[in-house]
Amino acid sequence: MLHVHQFPCLSDNYGFLVHEPVSGETACIDTPDGDIYLREAAAKGWQITTIWNTHWHPDHTGGNLRIKDATGCHIIGPRDEADKIPGIDQTITGGDTVRLGGKTAAVLDVPGHTIGHVAFHLADDGIAFVGDSVFALGCGRIFEGTPEMMWNSMLEVRRLPSETALYCAHEYTAGNAKFAVSVDPDNAELLAYANDVSEKRSRGEFTVPTVLEKELRTNPFLRADDPDIQTLMGHPGDANATFAELRGRKDQF
Repeated sequence: MLHVHQFPCLSDNYGFLVHEPVSGETACIDTPDGDIYLREAAAKGWQITTIWNTHWHPDHTGGNLRIKDATGCHIIGPRDEADKIPGIDQTITGGDTVRLGGKTAAVLDVPGHTIGHVAFHLADDGIAFVGDSVFALGCGRIFEGTPEMMWNSMLEVRRLPSETALYCAHEYTAGNAKFAVSVDPDNAELLAYANDVSEKRSRGEFTVPTVLEKELRTNPFLRADDPDIQTLMGHPGDANATFAELRGRKDQF
């Protein structure tokens, strides 16, 4: 099994190191802070061999060159954002695969937050690194794409096995929970989830990763084709308009 080491970076990012013990290879999933990644890897006794970037934003690629200078690692990132990703060696897009020792990750296209955003799904281990595409009880802000594009990315995430653990890149869950409850106040499972999030955060605990199965029942951004959510948003029968309404409301929340 892969070993995933998760740690806080910057103000609300998470860093992830993924270690394949047979080969000894270790991947950084994005690089919010190069020095922290190097320190965490050293503490685990792991040698960083590669970086997998989900998208170009500086809080996801800002440590690339620091880590590459220190380790000589191989940097992989989305083809459509290659000119914005420091030190990139290999470009990828949806349908491609990348390897970490004996493990294979499928690359998923999940644009919207940025135009070339990708996610990495390691099916054998039941995990996916989704960057800023989908969050626990939320989704990424749309900076470069369109609501329709982002909704299609939510559908791409929904196609993963329901037991998949989603490693989201930020600790946004408490704020996302407040918004989700505001638009879906009669969802008992959501209310219980929101309460659990509040308790975890009061203890300083992580709310990431989340599990897709739970998100499918509680995350409004993954449910824009749910008739109840569509009615609540005032767009019966229109998933794209419902998603756009949700995202627009969240932007102003």
